Amino acid sequence: MEILKDIGIILVCIVAIGKGAAWLVDSASKIAQRLGVSELVIGLTVVAFGTSAPEFGVTILAAMRGMGDISVGNIVGSNIFNLGFILGGTAIIHRLKTNKTVVHRDGLFLLFGALLLTGLLWNLQLNRIEGVVLFGLLVLYIGWLCLAKRPLESDTPAGTLHWRDPVLLLTGLGMVVGGAHYMVNSAVNLATAFGISEWVIGATVVAAGTSAPEFATSLVAALRKRYGISVGNLIGSDIFNLFGVLGLTSILSDLSVDVGARMNLVILAMMVALVLVFMRTDWVISRKEGSILVIIGLSRWAYSFW
Repeated sequence: MEILKDIGIILVCIVAIGKGAAWLVDSASKIAQRLGVSELVIGLTVVAFGTSAPEFGVTILAAMRGMGDISVGNIVGSNIFNLGFILGGTAIIHRLKTNKTVVHRDGLFLLFGALLLTGLLWNLQLNRIEGVVLFGLLVLYIGWLCLAKRPLESDTPAGTLHWRDPVLLLTGLGMVVGGAHYMVNSAVNLATAFGISEWVIGATVVAAGTSAPEFATSLVAALRKRYGISVGNLIGSDIFNLFGVLGLTSILSDLSVDVGARMNLVILAMMVALVLVFMRTDWVISRKEGSILVIIGLSRWAYSFW
């Protein structure tokens, strides 16, 4: 009976996430136009911050319980998942257009963050001072984005902002994040009922579940040709994860990680660099390039199990 209940919850959550993502993308596009900023900026800030909520919750909770490996591993793993499975998978379904801004400004900032975090964590510790540095850099980055009032690309559609648009944005965001939360819980229950180990559950079900908001939002945005939101959501989520979530978490509590974190950090930095190369070639992420990213994501999972 419990198994049927969990299956039902998962199906309802899938519908909720899909509908919520549609509302989120549409309302974010209208708000971007009204405020005179590009959809890319909205995707990098409001949408990215919201879809990073599951990672934030898991990371903070793990840190408070003294589980530094889970805190850092969740962020590094989610970022690799975002760039491999989600960005790559979305590009396979619908090739993604990019531009100079997302590559030169936002992509390079993400690469800088991956390299910086690798350097800071090479001693397997992340202390409060280093957390302040990370979080401070995020504040400066957001301030930089807020100065970009003029649209950087002609990617905002015509339309009029109504009072219901902010309401739909928050409602859609809540449906996406809430749906992902309950979907993960039910999926974990199902996996446990079928005798799957906790490690496999964490590396697959939980990792995929906490990234469900990014996947739903980016896919819907790409299908509706809102490329700024689609790409910006993933790049922005990774930036928020590295600088915001880990920064704030390490301010609250010093983090210690296993030596295995070094290799995963190197993999993340290399993957960010590869994504930037793909974004730069013809200013589009093709289906072939998306396939390569997905294969790398699968290889990383295989490496984790090895």
